[in-house]
Amino acid sequence: MIYTVTFNPAIDYIVQVGDMTLGATNRTQQEDLQFGGKGINVSAVLHNLGVANTALGFVAGYTGEAIEQRMQELGISTDFIHLDNGTTRINVKIRGEGETAINGRGPDIPAEAVEQLMEKLDRICDGDTVILAGSVPVSTADDIYERILKRLLNKRVRTVVDAAGKLMENVLKYRPFLIKPNLSELGQLFGLELEQTQEIISCAQKLQERGARNVLVSLGGEGALLLDEEGMVHQIGVPQGKLKSSVGAGDSMVAGFIAGYEQSQDYDFALRMGAAAGSATAFSPTLATRAEIETLLSVFSRQREKNL
Repeated sequence: MIYTVTFNPAIDYIVQVGDMTLGATNRTQQEDLQFGGKGINVSAVLHNLGVANTALGFVAGYTGEAIEQRMQELGISTDFIHLDNGTTRINVKIRGEGETAINGRGPDIPAEAVEQLMEKLDRICDGDTVILAGSVPVSTADDIYERILKRLLNKRVRTVVDAAGKLMENVLKYRPFLIKPNLSELGQLFGLELEQTQEIISCAQKLQERGARNVLVSLGGEGALLLDEEGMVHQIGVPQGKLKSSVGAGDSMVAGFIAGYEQSQDYDFALRMGAAAGSATAFSPTLATRAEIETLLSVFSRQREKNL
């Protein structure tokens, strides 16, 4: 079984505007609500691919209830912890000439609620996969992912971490199966602005030396690069398509990669599946469907066969 953990779910309120003027009343051209948070997005795309999984995490208030209800309507298994105080955050995404995000703070998570999550994780079995994705509320210590991996240390569990800064750095000593920084996050870890492929590989190698088994770096419009645990470098571009939304593309890549690896135990195929899922979401106003992902996967597969 695959489990995702989302500490800070969100409802994204997405508005399309024309020319936006600060300090004035602006009219929207289009509005949409999306229910997510990074781990929840991973769960949704795994579900779309027909991969059974359960979404763990914390929800609060009427916004938390709305997220849980929506996931259940879609048939996604959930086992959330309900917080007594606060509300699950609302993020505002403003799309005009560019994309501006205003992300909410999220509710405080008390120690007893964290312990409830740990007890749920204690029931995870050997062979399962745990995906920790996204930020945590400001009231939560940045060693929380480290504590989770330490708790799972004596189980044969595949762990995945998609987070920035200390949340990711702190887990490396527990040898996570996969970490997925984007290019900016990777550069920030080393105080660098990464541009050349060899620089990216060098930084990924340093993360491996610190414990990560596989390092998947999402490169936005340039595709993705994987340094696998056998020291092989895999790189993939992006197919032709029109960018509609970057929201959830990285989460979709994680979902596609894990789904592909579970299916094949092959890193090259997993990367193609991850790139297909990430691109399919980027080319869609919502998270990618199975049909959209499989269409792009076939494109990558044909390109690979042509290059062999």
